[in-house]
Amino acid sequence: MQNLQTPADFLALVGQPLGTSGWLAIDQARIDEFARATGDDFWIHVDVERAAREMPDGKTIAHGLMLLGLVPVLQRQIFTIAQRGKGLNYGSDRVRYTAQVPVGSRVRLRQSVRAAERVGAGTRLTTDCVLELEGSARPAVVAEFIVLFLDG
Repeated sequence: MQNLQTPADFLALVGQPLGTSGWLAIDQARIDEFARATGDDFWIHVDVERAAREMPDGKTIAHGLMLLGLVPVLQRQIFTIAQRGKGLNYGSDRVRYTAQVPVGSRVRLRQSVRAAERVGAGTRLTTDCVLELEGSARPAVVAEFIVLFLDG
């Protein structure tokens, strides 16, 4: 766990790993909740019986956007900033969904600092995010995640 004092501390960490989160289980309830929230109820995500018949592993798979949306909760296990203001999502770049995540799988986040720059009264942080899939040589998601952390 990286325990930073201020958002500006990221400036000294460019090019370095931040760390890795713990494993998070992807269960059907989480997938179903995401489907309800977004309206993305395509059968490969929510129809357990059909997936058992028609999917290669016989399981439903997680939504790619759901997996990308796990970055904020997982990164809380990787770093903290003691003195900070708001954190504002700035965007994501180079997002790729590189492996399907079947229900019952576990994922974790490996994160490093790609860039950090002072912007007004804050620091814009770009991290390389790799959502690893347990037991797979291929990650589930790779992306650049951009957040503006305002000073406290």
